Amino acid sequence: MTLAGKADVHLPGGAWESDRDYCPTLTPAGARMLEKLRSHPCAPQYRNRSGNKLLAAEVEALRAYEREVMDAVVAWRAAAPPSWLPDFLKATYAAVPYYRACGSPPSRLADVAPISRAELAHDIAAFVPDDADLARMINFQTTGTTGHPLLIASHPLVAGRYLAFHKRALRRFGVTLRHGAGQVGVMLLGHQRRCFTYVSVTPTMNESGLAKINLHLDDWRHPDDRARYLDAMAPELIAGDPISFAELLALPMTHRPAALLSVSMMLLPGMRARLEQRFGCPVLDIYSLNEVGPVAVYDEHAGGHVLLQHRLYVEILDSCGQPVADGVRGEITVTGGFNFCLPLVRYRTGDYASLAHGPHGPVLVGLAGRSPLRYRTASGEWINNIDITHALKPLAIALFGVHQHGDGAIALRLAPNAMPQADRARALLAPFFGAITVETLLAEDKIIQYTSDLREAVA
Repeated sequence: MTLAGKADVHLPGGAWESDRDYCPTLTPAGARMLEKLRSHPCAPQYRNRSGNKLLAAEVEALRAYEREVMDAVVAWRAAAPPSWLPDFLKATYAAVPYYRACGSPPSRLADVAPISRAELAHDIAAFVPDDADLARMINFQTTGTTGHPLLIASHPLVAGRYLAFHKRALRRFGVTLRHGAGQVGVMLLGHQRRCFTYVSVTPTMNESGLAKINLHLDDWRHPDDRARYLDAMAPELIAGDPISFAELLALPMTHRPAALLSVSMMLLPGMRARLEQRFGCPVLDIYSLNEVGPVAVYDEHAGGHVLLQHRLYVEILDSCGQPVADGVRGEITVTGGFNFCLPLVRYRTGDYASLAHGPHGPVLVGLAGRSPLRYRTASGEWINNIDITHALKPLAIALFGVHQHGDGAIALRLAPNAMPQADRARALLAPFFGAITVETLLAEDKIIQYTSDLREAVA
């Protein structure tokens, strides 16, 4: 990029140089897109800075990877696992400290002891390969809807690969993304009191715009600005979760995106039908995990969630860690994936389904993932359960539960060793609920973190 090229973009306060830190291949056209997203009169308050972090060679590598994903066939069965699996096991046992400590790679995947979120949370570094480029690594913390904190090892290339699987899912419903330079491609929605918000561009889509916005009123000058901004930016694709989509339904937005993508939480059929009717476009329910990315997309004609990744092997295990027969319900357990910073072997996801095979390939049937939940505050407002996670984040507690009774009363359940922090926990939740009851949580295994007796709690 020449100095003359930089001068063509009139951005205040050295915004060009700063944006290049987050988007290394940024062109003047891309910089204008970022300015458009930020400077519109109805724009929200963007609280954070982020970007694709992709180098030029990585952008080209992503384009090639996308072609591979779109052409791939996912058609393995338990009796005939995918051909890449043996080599993956050998490489993982050689390069990943956790597995190397287990000895030689077993001849059968079934001989590997399954792991869970607890092992990753205990020492994520042990699951990162020796040859991982630490200088390019991205580390981010996620709570999910379980409330258990987990540090995820990732990379700009890994983050960039998500789009390929989203495009594969969209193709099932006749949608091909076309927006490029000068257009907004993707708008990511949140609806939380605290939300990471930013603007970026997508290099593989000719620097189409990408923005993460928070629909919570605290991020906007005027409530009506939310619909005005969405209409002005006209994103081709809108992604969110059922809670943010419930808020979107209440906005007088006239723009019609090409599709809506629901991620992170289970999308109930009733909500999907309301969204499709309101926006006149396909609404995709993507089963996605921070640990492995997009796993599957719901397709009514296939009878469940069709697997998207060609290098992800899925088993269904019983409570003892043994595989169950096709059609039998159990815990979804994954091996492989596209995150080369975190190769996983028999990782128990905490989600449940049965597995079927047919003309659509492997299909997860009756998926019961993480359900969205809302809580009614003392003032009668509704907040996202993630807001509770954020409120309790300062506490050093590994296990807790929050239950709302039918009368609106809140019970905070803490493990015995967390009881010394009960008073502080009450103080952190008091702005939402006033007085709360603290109960002792005796179960030491995984619990459902967020529960409610209120029918309106499920968005």
